[in-house]
Amino acid sequence: GRENFAPKQAEAVSLPEWAKKATELPSMPKSRINPTDMKLSNGLRLIVQQVTISPTVGVYGRVKNNSDLETPKGKEGVDDVLESLFSYGTTSLDRLAFQKALDDIGAQASVGTSFSLEVLDQHFDRGVQLLADNLLHPALPGPAFKIVKEETISMVAGQLKSPDHLFRRALLKGLYPEKDPTLRQPTPESVTSLTLVDVGDYYRKVFRPDLTTIVVIGNVTPEKAKATIEKYFLEWKSTGEKPATELPSVPLNKAATTAVPDSTRVQDMVVLAQTLGLTRSNPDYYTLQVGNHVLSGAFYATRLYRDLREKTGLVYMVESALDVKKTRGNFEVVYACDPPNVSKARTIVEQDLRNMQISLVTRDELKQAKTILVRGIPLSESSTQNIAGKLLHYSLEGLPLGESTRAAKHYLETTSLQVKEAFSKWIRTEDFVQVTLGPSPD
Repeated sequence: GRENFAPKQAEAVSLPEWAKKATELPSMPKSRINPTDMKLSNGLRLIVQQVTISPTVGVYGRVKNNSDLETPKGKEGVDDVLESLFSYGTTSLDRLAFQKALDDIGAQASVGTSFSLEVLDQHFDRGVQLLADNLLHPALPGPAFKIVKEETISMVAGQLKSPDHLFRRALLKGLYPEKDPTLRQPTPESVTSLTLVDVGDYYRKVFRPDLTTIVVIGNVTPEKAKATIEKYFLEWKSTGEKPATELPSVPLNKAATTAVPDSTRVQDMVVLAQTLGLTRSNPDYYTLQVGNHVLSGAFYATRLYRDLREKTGLVYMVESALDVKKTRGNFEVVYACDPPNVSKARTIVEQDLRNMQISLVTRDELKQAKTILVRGIPLSESSTQNIAGKLLHYSLEGLPLGESTRAAKHYLETTSLQVKEAFSKWIRTEDFVQVTLGPSPD
């Protein structure tokens, strides 16, 4: 049946004294991250953060890559096949022997363009040896290749018919030019054409130390971490020119509307998205983040939730988000609602965005957005995996390792006028690509 999410009574309330401190604008947070940053002679970047809270060490790495740019024409899907083949062991240890070697030291490891190892500090050396062996000397056995290839063909065939895949595909087609690399996709035919030689060639092209960052975090000194990583990874060499990994910039999209049917849904999932002329190096990125947290991210305390759920009961959830990288930027609003409410909800979204462009956000809204963003920084450093993930992200995106502190400074200094000007400059309410998944909107 149809649902209405509007509360019977919604009133602003005052927090009790003991709770008010949580909403106070924080001062500049002190980051607990103080890594040692090194570049090995083969081009590999090593970042070490010593943490002594437990007798464990984590090794987290990533090869900067982009399969849309690096996959040869007609070989789409080779990256999926390669990723699956890493689990079949190394040239010296088959699948079972490799897993037994990890079990013998109580370690967990995974290998691909993103790779990791979690191990007790006493077995750090052996763990890194096994990780490097799997990454640098994958077995890529012929019998396993045949199995993985057939599995991938079946997976791709099903994916191409999946409503979720068609939904994402429609969004990409609306946002990007006809021959944009992101529109490439594997097909059963492209995977069928793959040979083991193709997989090996792709591996050698993509996996290179000068595109790789490794973060070591845990109960190990930077000196020992460096010595161990060099011991097992320094043999890794790059050959040929670096492949392109950054997508080309794109023109601003035009408005478009697409409905993707899905008979399993009773509500519509709706995405309103657009490309931005903004890139990650532009200071307006931080200003837009502050404005975005006025729009969403704090449930009833933000504009989109207040206007679309609390006041009107049109949607159950609504979120807005920025995705901005070196060469491209996107802004999107996502919500779910009954089919007759798709257009009604969109009208309110557009009005809220126009209000951001013509009126100053209030003092309380600005303070709340800054508080959410700045208080989230220490929380993002609450686990070793989170810290390693941040350091990897900063490294591969070309950002300083102290980006959290830099971002906090920007957030705290942002004014209401700057938010208004940034939304006026970058957000185009008339140029959204709308894609719905579910019943046909009324």
